[in-house]
Amino acid sequence: MAYFYKKFVDTFWSEYIWLPPNVTWADIAPDASKEVQHADHRHLFYPLPMSLFLLLLRYVLEKYWFAPVGISLGIKNSRPKKAPENATLEQAYAQSKKWKHKQIQGLAKQVDMSERQVERWLRLRKSQNKPSTLTKFCENSWRCLYYTFSFAYGLTILWHKPWLWDIMECWNGFPHQSVTNDIWWYYMISMAFYWSLCISQFFDVKRKDFWQMFIHHIATIVLMCLSWVVNVFRIGTLVLVVHDCADILLEAAKMAKYSGYQRICDVIFAIFTIVWITTRIGIFPFWIIKNTSYDAPKVVPMFPAYYIFNSLLVLLLVLHIFWTYLILKIAYNSLNAGQMEGDIRSSSDDYSEDSNSKSQ
Repeated sequence: MAYFYKKFVDTFWSEYIWLPPNVTWADIAPDASKEVQHADHRHLFYPLPMSLFLLLLRYVLEKYWFAPVGISLGIKNSRPKKAPENATLEQAYAQSKKWKHKQIQGLAKQVDMSERQVERWLRLRKSQNKPSTLTKFCENSWRCLYYTFSFAYGLTILWHKPWLWDIMECWNGFPHQSVTNDIWWYYMISMAFYWSLCISQFFDVKRKDFWQMFIHHIATIVLMCLSWVVNVFRIGTLVLVVHDCADILLEAAKMAKYSGYQRICDVIFAIFTIVWITTRIGIFPFWIIKNTSYDAPKVVPMFPAYYIFNSLLVLLLVLHIFWTYLILKIAYNSLNAGQMEGDIRSSSDDYSEDSNSKSQ
């Protein structure tokens, strides 16, 4: 058994797959050179316990800071009214959350209720699991705080890095590039945050694009781990800083909406839309992906892992295009309604239903 495990590990971590031609694992080991401090793959385990710390920090901030602020802004923490207990209807609800008219007719006869009463029970049952506005405000406040910190920290440390101003510097001396302490912390904290999102997503406000978001988080983590292992972290830092700036505005717009400041929400949303399209549909594909797909192969020997790395970047772009469609759809509806309707990108069920009912 040990033989097969070793065989599998050796095959999986083949230098032919993961490293450029004529480069070995020993060449990029942490202690391989006194002049270059290579990335240490063993450090990829650090974000896991760090993610638990972030979850604890989030809990403390939401309870003792975000919630009191939300209440002071007039946000209510009331829960929806619960549906009356009914074993027959509850069993039918467990099997399907959407009932056709024939099902409602049949259930009405079974429980000796009118069709209107059954429909009311279904609406109450759907709404009772939805989080309060204060809960959603706290969640967005945490994300807004993190993205603000991440973007500010990332931009600060990258300001004096040559590859921010000349992206071809990402490949100068590759793969023998040193990981400085500021880059190390930037990567570790970012990976810890995305690990925490993978965990908290199962307990947070339920989103209609749950699996798209989950794929996004996993793709981001895999992308960061891969770029760390093969020393492509310079491109990784650019991807992070380009992504974080729009997310600040996204969460801020939601916070303003939940707080009842609709005009502020509309202004932030308009700025967010411009920044999102500029960074996710403009800078990301035409600066970063263009470099990794077209420019880098001219100066760097290609290897299999590089194509995996680039494919994940393209996967992120596909998700961006999907979310851009949703954002533009909301923007169009907002212009017709005179205000932002629904939630943005990761819309919750209650907001989506509310938006649909207003458009009908």
